[in-house]
Amino acid sequence: MKINILILTFLLFTGLSTSACTGKKGPYENDDFAITSVSVIHDSQLQMTIWEIIVKGKAGHTTPTPVGQLDGAPVLAYVFPTNLKPTDVGFNNTEGIVALGLTSHPDFDDTPLWDENKDRIFNNDGIIWHPHWVILVPDDRVEGGLAVKEFKKEDTTVILPPTNPGMPMYMDSPGYQVITSGNTIKVMIPDYRIGSTDFSYDGVTSLMRVNTSIKEKPLLGVYKVYSVASGDLSLPYDVQQK
Repeated sequence: MKINILILTFLLFTGLSTSACTGKKGPYENDDFAITSVSVIHDSQLQMTIWEIIVKGKAGHTTPTPVGQLDGAPVLAYVFPTNLKPTDVGFNNTEGIVALGLTSHPDFDDTPLWDENKDRIFNNDGIIWHPHWVILVPDDRVEGGLAVKEFKKEDTTVILPPTNPGMPMYMDSPGYQVITSGNTIKVMIPDYRIGSTDFSYDGVTSLMRVNTSIKEKPLLGVYKVYSVASGDLSLPYDVQQK
């Protein structure tokens, strides 16, 4: 795991330095994704963890501009990389970084079990901020140097949670409550939905894109990293017990 974290740190800062060197800001590079603090609190009375990212701007205010199709679709994300084990969140034991991403993507809906905008239509609310568990792995085929880990459909060793969206990668759509308010975005996870409430974590904001047309690119890769809470992605933060 330590080797993976070192690789992840290098690749994330490669992604950060790219825009810094050119001096150009992308369309989503603003204070809405500039992290000022991050926290995870375990509330023993409520028996849940509350994950929170605070930014300089308005959390969740900026959402992706749709491109009108799945291929090339942008995904904006507030991400908590952790040292949780894949088995803690319902995957089989596999190499990679367990991360909780709070995402928005108007071009598609990957939460078929949940109706986030409460209109009784279950496939039209990808733009509403919602959570995903993913396994991240290094991938130098994209600018940000990371991608969600993929697998072959015939691989019988792969285990996904029953709430997964049916894509050939390590992703789950757990349906936890996500709340945006002012400069804060947070998500609440009941204790029975996670294998441990004692772990280390960090906070990251990023732009991902879906790829369905270029064989040499990952299905879902990180293209930009906007902010890292710790500054060095060392996962220095521990869950606070309340």
